[in-house]
Amino acid sequence: MNYRITILIFIFLAGLFFPGCDTKDEAVEVGFLIHAFDKERWENDRDYFVENVEELGGTVKVKNAENDADKQLAQAKELLANGVDVLVVVPVDQFAAGAIVEAAHAQGVKVISYDRLIKNCKLDFYVSTDNVEVGALQANYLTTIQPTGKYALIGGAMSDNNSQLLYLGQRNVLQPLVERGDIEIVYNEFTEAWEEKEGYEQCKTLLKEHPDVDAIIAGNDELAMGVIRAINEVGVDRDILVAGMDADLRNLREIVAGNQTCTVYKPYEKLAATAADLAMKMARGENGERTYQTVSNGELLVPTVFHTGMIVNKENLQLTVISEGYQREEEVYN
Repeated sequence: MNYRITILIFIFLAGLFFPGCDTKDEAVEVGFLIHAFDKERWENDRDYFVENVEELGGTVKVKNAENDADKQLAQAKELLANGVDVLVVVPVDQFAAGAIVEAAHAQGVKVISYDRLIKNCKLDFYVSTDNVEVGALQANYLTTIQPTGKYALIGGAMSDNNSQLLYLGQRNVLQPLVERGDIEIVYNEFTEAWEEKEGYEQCKTLLKEHPDVDAIIAGNDELAMGVIRAINEVGVDRDILVAGMDADLRNLREIVAGNQTCTVYKPYEKLAATAADLAMKMARGENGERTYQTVSNGELLVPTVFHTGMIVNKENLQLTVISEGYQREEEVYN
């Protein structure tokens, strides 16, 4: 065989059987599976995430499951069939999403759980805010203002692990006060979804049974909006403290108006930047040398990065969400 032809054949076969191991210069495609764009914050998370991945040289395919767990699994399989290098998932359901992780691992693709933990599977990574701490922030702030009296807890969706974590943080603060007799928890219910209508219905029931409630801790700002609507509709002629979470624009306006006591701002840009950086590193096979926390998802201890939330109230609006650039002053005080 001609020597030159032999060399060319070897080069061709080498390309087939010995692909380059250095993927740093290869295009990386990240699949971003989100449960829904049903809250103000999720569009911000998406935009921050896409922006950060693109700055790192990758591209993102976004899929919206519209709160349908079966649809989210189908979307994951579609992205995997199209060759994405890594998946970042905001799960519709903390348990059902384990099938997404299994499907990804079957194709050698790693999965990062974003904001919400995926349970009972061999999850690769978890990026979130410390939601136990967030729940403690809510309860600490309200008990500083109202150290005695009747409290109500209206938790988030039962399908979301964050609901249990928030509740744990709230009870860590409240329980000593309950045992001392300073506080009575007169209402304690979770919801089916993080939606205003559920906060409204729960608060209507609460006010019918306990019209003298002093403080209500809602799982998020959507639920808090429902709480505020129910309080206004019933016509309560005294102040009831209301806590939420997410720093949604309309809730910040309610804080300015005096109808909501506080919310918790999660550093969404930092969450998205961390997830984007990890996704790109995983796709390129870069392990890094950072030491991470671990969180049990029922199957294993999952490497985790937690960011810290902060209380937002009428007095510190300027120093928190506005100075962070998350909300604009003219819109908050509109």
